[in-house]
Amino acid sequence: MKQVQTLSLLRHALLAALAAATLGGCAAFLVGGAVGTAMVASDRRTSGTQLEDEAIELKAVNRVREAVGDRGHVNVVSYSRTVLLTGEVASEADRTAIEQTVAKIENVRGTVNELVVMGASSITARSNDTILTSKVKASYIDAKDLHANSIKVVTERATVYLMGRLTEREATRASDLARGVSGVQKVVRLFEILTDAELAALGGSKS
Repeated sequence: MKQVQTLSLLRHALLAALAAATLGGCAAFLVGGAVGTAMVASDRRTSGTQLEDEAIELKAVNRVREAVGDRGHVNVVSYSRTVLLTGEVASEADRTAIEQTVAKIENVRGTVNELVVMGASSITARSNDTILTSKVKASYIDAKDLHANSIKVVTERATVYLMGRLTEREATRASDLARGVSGVQKVVRLFEILTDAELAALGGSKS
């Protein structure tokens, strides 16, 4: 009963976020966290790693702004100290400069540069990304064989990026569900793959 109530609360939270995105849109920022969700409970990262990821994102926001000013729309997401860069920039030089700047931040172990050289996305496009993220997360909550709060979902221009520490079975299942969401154009897997033994050592379920 407790699990059912928890799933219901999670679904209501996602629906609230979906409604907010639809009715109010989202503010335009030069640099900020990309459209993504990750729940603290049952996160397979250690608490220390979660704090490091938050610190990395904060530092990256400031340093990217210093590096490129208002020339673009850049999103930064750190998971297990791997930084995903998405958004739009004015030139290839800016794209390279941002990656190099973020790579130098303390505790960053790697970067995934998905920035593209083009005009900044519209508010409508970003709102659509928020809706897609909510739909993908909802599909994970509905699935009985996945731990939704172990997967971070980031959406940029209808491309869904998936991050987390999952077994190969979980990763395949999560990717298939995301591809099945209407409006998703592409799914990019950025998982850290765990063996069943490694997952068990974390206290997780093999599901």
